[in-house]
Amino acid sequence: MIIKRNLFEAQEDHHTVVTIGTFDGVHVGHRKIIERLVANARANDLKSTILTFFPHPRMVLQQASDLKLLNTLDEKIAILEKTGLDQLIIHPFSKSFSRMTAESYVKEVLVDAINAKKVIIGYDHRFGRNRTATIDDLIRYGEQYDFEVEQIGAKEVDEVSVSSTKIRKALQAGQIETANNYLGYEYLITGTVSKGKGLGRQIDFPTANIEVAESYKLIPLNGVYVVKSEVGNRELYGMMNIGYNPTVNGEQRSIEVNFFDFDEDLYGRKLTIRFLHRLRDEQRFDSVDDLQEQLKKDREQSLAYIAGKK
Repeated sequence: MIIKRNLFEAQEDHHTVVTIGTFDGVHVGHRKIIERLVANARANDLKSTILTFFPHPRMVLQQASDLKLLNTLDEKIAILEKTGLDQLIIHPFSKSFSRMTAESYVKEVLVDAINAKKVIIGYDHRFGRNRTATIDDLIRYGEQYDFEVEQIGAKEVDEVSVSSTKIRKALQAGQIETANNYLGYEYLITGTVSKGKGLGRQIDFPTANIEVAESYKLIPLNGVYVVKSEVGNRELYGMMNIGYNPTVNGEQRSIEVNFFDFDEDLYGRKLTIRFLHRLRDEQRFDSVDDLQEQLKKDREQSLAYIAGKK
């Protein structure tokens, strides 16, 4: 998969079939559209292309937006690389870009930069300054500039938008299996292991503290989860706590993972953690000893869950 970080760096010399969107989560609804895109490209000797934007347009146009995304940019790229897509264009979104007229957008972006021969897009797609142009305008421009427009029907568009909404709501409610079903893969977070207070090691549950750099990344509901990750070529299972560590009067939200049967130094390593199942809410215990006893129960439940999945 070719990745371009700017629309205008190099003009595309091969005709393309393109779709446009944020594709946050790259969930099962998105993948139906991508499969159509890839199949169409192969059947017509075109280059399958997704045009997406970063930052997310709402983050630029709505300064107070508290939008949380399902994927960081790197996560989205890694998922899209497995779809058979030929080309991903990630264009920097800005207020000036949003002010392009509809015709300038079609001529400079779709025709000159992307060399589109076909555009596959939702029936409700709007574009141009203040998003005033519609799919009917795009079809008219297609006739003018010699590209075909294929509409994605209302049902499919609704499935995609509903899936994104349901995934976010499920994660915010701790409903991991529901989110994973809509995603078609296990929800994941990516972060760097940093030094913590060392309490976990003192009570025989050493943890890797995960720092997620991207503030826009959606972190699931506080609580204890069964998770898995890969370190080198080794698949590791463990349990993760998201929350404030109330038993020891923690003040900052943290993400800590205790990997089973593993005690190597991970400081500074970048890890991708995948969520499998939620065990319980975060709790405040009367003592550290009580916390330790609960962690033993959590480990037993986690191992039983993993054995059942295998």
